[in-house]
Amino acid sequence: MADHPEFIEPVRENVRYEGRLLVNDREADLTVRAWRFSYNARGIIEMPNRLRAANTAIIMVHPWGVDDGQGWRTPEPVGAADFCTPEKNHLAGRHTREVIDPFLKSLRGKVALVMYSLPGDEDAIRKKLYRSFKSRPTEKERSEGAKELKEKLNRFVYRGEALPATLKLSEDKPVVDYFQQFRGLDAAARFNNAGFWELPIPVTRDLDVGADDVVIYDAAGYKPLKQFLQKQGIRHVLLTGYCTDMCYCRTTAGYQNLSNDFNVFLVGDATLATFPANSTPRFATNAAISLASIDQLITQIGWIKYDAPKTSKR
Repeated sequence: MADHPEFIEPVRENVRYEGRLLVNDREADLTVRAWRFSYNARGIIEMPNRLRAANTAIIMVHPWGVDDGQGWRTPEPVGAADFCTPEKNHLAGRHTREVIDPFLKSLRGKVALVMYSLPGDEDAIRKKLYRSFKSRPTEKERSEGAKELKEKLNRFVYRGEALPATLKLSEDKPVVDYFQQFRGLDAAARFNNAGFWELPIPVTRDLDVGADDVVIYDAAGYKPLKQFLQKQGIRHVLLTGYCTDMCYCRTTAGYQNLSNDFNVFLVGDATLATFPANSTPRFATNAAISLASIDQLITQIGWIKYDAPKTSKR
């Protein structure tokens, strides 16, 4: 995990074992080396895998288009969304551009599906913008949807209340009173303005979304996603996206759901954890991925190789 040290601190463990081939598909054309940690084995176990790309999907969890110029932005003066400050959102955007987008481009057209999960349900605007389980927009519809998205997002008033000027503290429990009145994160209507979370959240502009890429809507739940993937013949998932310690594990397309039904590989350098009280996500992402490795397989972009099928010679 040392290829992108600006975004994730390398994993360091003294004991490493070589495991046997785990996934070994017929007609495999995708090599995915992976590792997991075992307390009982007292070290990291690395293992090779041979996947068939036609049975593989790349899913990116919550690539929210916030503070990226599309119109949906962090409310002022103290609102919060995604990584919770505009500066942290811009850092995540750069990670998307520099790390995840090139990875998606390298495998788009080779794997069966590239997918993104977003909050909410499929609304009239996003139905025109993105392919989903149920619809596939035309170029004309995409153009109309982009205009409607811009208008709707820019009509919203991105302004909420300021931080409280005073707090009322008791003599008995001042710490309790303090945190009840001044939380570390409040992204509700008070600071974000009512209706903020009902807006149609777009896929970030930091990605070049393909016409055949599919959007997953969280509100529909996991069952439709599972059924869609199985219908498409998907057996393997390369999981990317945000945030490693939250949405990446617990939302509709998070690994806690997917790993019950699919061979899931967490792409450890294609995700970022939230990083409160720090200017870098390096250590938080390392910690989140390392914790996940107890029960999940971890890979990285540099360990995923596509081998083009060899044509026979006459």
